[in-house]
Amino acid sequence: MTAKPDHVTFDITGMTCASCSARVEKVLSRQPGVVEARVNLALERADIEGTDLDPSSLSEAIARAGFGAVLRRDDFAAHRDADEAQAASRRADERQTLLRLIVSAILTLPIVIGMLPMMTGLGDAWISPVWQALLATGVMAVSGSRFWREAFGALRGGSANMAVLVSLGTGVAYVWSLWVMASGWNDPHAGHGQAMASHLHFEAAAVVLTLIMLGKYLEARAKSGAAGALRALGRLQPDTAELKTLSGSVRTIPVERLAAGDVIVVRPGMRVAADGVILTGRSSLDEAMVTGESMPVSRGPGDQVITGTTNTDGVLEVQVTAAGADTRLARMTRLVEEAQTGHAPVQKLVDRISAIFVPLILVIALATFSGWMLSGADFETAMVAAVAVLVIACPCALGLATPTALVAGTGAAARAGILIRDIETLERATDIRLVAFDKTGTLTMGTPEVAGLYPVAGTSTPELLGLAGSVETGSEHPLGRAILARANREGIRISPAADIRAVPGRGLEGTNDGVKIRVGSERFLAEAGIDTKGAEATGARDETGTLAWVAKGDLLIGVIRLADTIRPQTRQALADLAARGLPSVMLTGDNEATARAIAAEAGVSDVRAGLLPGEKLDVIRDLAKSTGGHVAFVGDGLNDAPALAAANLGIAMAGGADAAREAAAITLMRPNLRLVSAALDVAAKTRRTIRQNLGWAFVYNLIGIPLAALGILPPVFAGAAMAFSSVSVVTNSALMARWKPGFARD
Repeated sequence: MTAKPDHVTFDITGMTCASCSARVEKVLSRQPGVVEARVNLALERADIEGTDLDPSSLSEAIARAGFGAVLRRDDFAAHRDADEAQAASRRADERQTLLRLIVSAILTLPIVIGMLPMMTGLGDAWISPVWQALLATGVMAVSGSRFWREAFGALRGGSANMAVLVSLGTGVAYVWSLWVMASGWNDPHAGHGQAMASHLHFEAAAVVLTLIMLGKYLEARAKSGAAGALRALGRLQPDTAELKTLSGSVRTIPVERLAAGDVIVVRPGMRVAADGVILTGRSSLDEAMVTGESMPVSRGPGDQVITGTTNTDGVLEVQVTAAGADTRLARMTRLVEEAQTGHAPVQKLVDRISAIFVPLILVIALATFSGWMLSGADFETAMVAAVAVLVIACPCALGLATPTALVAGTGAAARAGILIRDIETLERATDIRLVAFDKTGTLTMGTPEVAGLYPVAGTSTPELLGLAGSVETGSEHPLGRAILARANREGIRISPAADIRAVPGRGLEGTNDGVKIRVGSERFLAEAGIDTKGAEATGARDETGTLAWVAKGDLLIGVIRLADTIRPQTRQALADLAARGLPSVMLTGDNEATARAIAAEAGVSDVRAGLLPGEKLDVIRDLAKSTGGHVAFVGDGLNDAPALAAANLGIAMAGGADAAREAAAITLMRPNLRLVSAALDVAAKTRRTIRQNLGWAFVYNLIGIPLAALGILPPVFAGAAMAFSSVSVVTNSALMARWKPGFARD
């Protein structure tokens, strides 16, 4: 028996406005086992959380509500295929909408030109009532039929949406005009044809439908662009991989069949099909789409590679460490999806309003009609005012305000290498007043480097590095690798020592050209009877870091100082935060002297040193209290996970421990600390865009509906205003999609 899922995702078809998404959400929330249902109008998706969910029952419930539902399979390749299928469907709908728009515009233009003299008071209409009726009927068939179909589906499902308002408004104007023609309307004070023409509203029905179709087309284009980040991420993973078999041959297989431990061949121009470690080969990889890093990065044996990055030159053999849904690309895609399908706190108010919006507008339209009739106006005047109310009040802008901004903002952030977990993160990120940083691996590189060379007894620097490196060739210790890396950078040839032996807690010793070479602590050399006083004049003891003492035979030949160095962007990153008015604090388990030295180099004045993981957590809680609950913490290690979870905003560095990334609300996909300020910036801009959109949508309705009800705004202009409202909201959000970090624009 197959276990029932606890999370189900559907692609929803047929939604046109906020009332539609609210209706689907309401229907799903009532189904057995459903704990939470989130419906995103911009992405046309429904995400359902619960226990023992039955996808077929949920799909049937959506169908009964008048909408279509396509279940998404829960794996990365299936999600990618679903995104591509949805994109293809949107493109087809966009083309169909454009065709409807062109035909409607061609049919509407003669009506507008023919009625222009009468509408401006400059003369009689140039077009006969019969031609008006024929052309308007064509518009109703081409564009009106779409809204009738959507309206019928909504009403059958027990709800009312934008299509109901459009269908009612244009339908009433059209039917009224047909009735006028059929009744042979006559006015004793004017010629028969002219009298009839003055009471026809075919142009209102045709123009409103054409303008709304224009709005729908522009809206579809903008929505497609705003949702492009997810599709771009999905396209990064190739469909196939070249698997190296145990016999040494290479065969092409679907990426779904890759597993950890497999060895794949990545040729120039190919995308890496899975996360892994390079076994052989050296190349430059373009990681721009995954990490936001603009320049290709050099990679060689032992280096990690990420799914979706492009190999630019050499042939690589890569051992797979994670494939399919376990890759960084898949996790990144899931985070972006979760953020884009979330609901902002302000959206809850919008949802409540949307649920009653269309019924409320129908009541207002009826009240408008009744009010005009009771005031002594004729039927036609009352009808025109009611139609204007129906047309202008379509809640498209209201429903698109939040999701389009959210999709655009999180997508732009992802392209820059910033993963935002959810919509609540955006809210918290805009209120941060202080940023605390872990030191090791966050402000610093997290790996030791040779920070100073102090040769003595006439020894040259190359000789010191060369002899120390000859003993370290057999070492896996980070300090040994740092010495070898420095020697390699300076082009010093290393001749491996013989009889290398590790002395636990002391160091290494070996033989080079028959002479004993020792590298280790000062105590190690002292126990061998070697005098270390010769290092006094070098000043090595006065520096911070770890000292590696090097002896050749019975003589000290020098000291190598190793230290964790700050990241290249650290000082500028902290300056970026200071420019935003945000002070920085450094937290570390290192001793006070080392911590102060790193802080001085980084430009941090507030330092908390000697902290255990539990004490680091206590400091974060104290900082949160002092800032009113507005502290961010940036870390990367396993021991940072508690502090990341406790902070109001946890930010995890790329390449850090899995526990740190899981605990954080924001993950930086590349180790550039300037992305911290950029993350706060994109969060602020996204929230500002959401509020601008909602403000516009609410103000538009607050102003437009009364003007329509009072007869000041005729149906033609109401239709134009409604279309402009939706387009302006989506366009404002689309501008957000162009966001880039400030340092990327410098």
